[in-house]
Amino acid sequence: MLTIAHFSDIHIGQERRGDGGARAYRRAERVMAYLDALPGPLDAVLVTGDLADHGLPGEYRRVAQVLASRHPVLSCPGNHDVRAAYREVLLAEAPAEGPVNRLHPLPGADLLMLDSSVPGRADGLLDEETLAWLDGTLAAGRPERPALVAFHHPPVVLHLPTVDPIRQFGEQRLAEVLGRHRRVAALLCGHAHTGAATTFAGLPVLVAPGVVSTVTLPCEGGPGITFDQPPMLALHVLDDDGRLTTHYRAVVPA
Repeated sequence: MLTIAHFSDIHIGQERRGDGGARAYRRAERVMAYLDALPGPLDAVLVTGDLADHGLPGEYRRVAQVLASRHPVLSCPGNHDVRAAYREVLLAEAPAEGPVNRLHPLPGADLLMLDSSVPGRADGLLDEETLAWLDGTLAAGRPERPALVAFHHPPVVLHLPTVDPIRQFGEQRLAEVLGRHRRVAALLCGHAHTGAATTFAGLPVLVAPGVVSTVTLPCEGGPGITFDQPPMLALHVLDDDGRLTTHYRAVVPA
């Protein structure tokens, strides 16, 4: 059985930019303290994008500090991230502008993390390089070994007016690739700043809550985003039958 903690959109800024940077850091710190205090182990902690608020090297140094954990921590970029600085600070790689795609073999499953960011834009797209990498990596794995595919932007409408115009587009190509690989168990993403569950290409889409803020539905009224809700996370459990179950947790102050 595989257990993954999943959250997104921590938006760590530089503290000199004002109280917003300090507040975002404290909320991410609270989530990591909750996970580190769990009595049982996690196979991974997954952060699906928007780690930094402005993509600055100093922000990524603060990201590395706040995400330090006894659990393995894995991430992918979001639209607020900058690939070169992300690579240099978080991955200890030479700065480069190409998409950041990684395979992480976990106990009993493969986690494929894709870069849906488009430099200079808020909406998302899996480019041809990324889709080819996804197709080839899924084909190279054992057919009976489950795979989880993660990226930042949801490839579907979530009925959130603040998010839907900047979701992942070009999703038809993603559906074509996924249709060739039956071992994919689910898609994991962020960007929406709210926990949500839907489907795409016949697969579950599990959207991680945002840590820095919460986006609200029209029926909830208000401006569409609130900073009053506590940070949240998802706990995904993939069992030996390949069935994924998700539990959502609010992380309130002790």
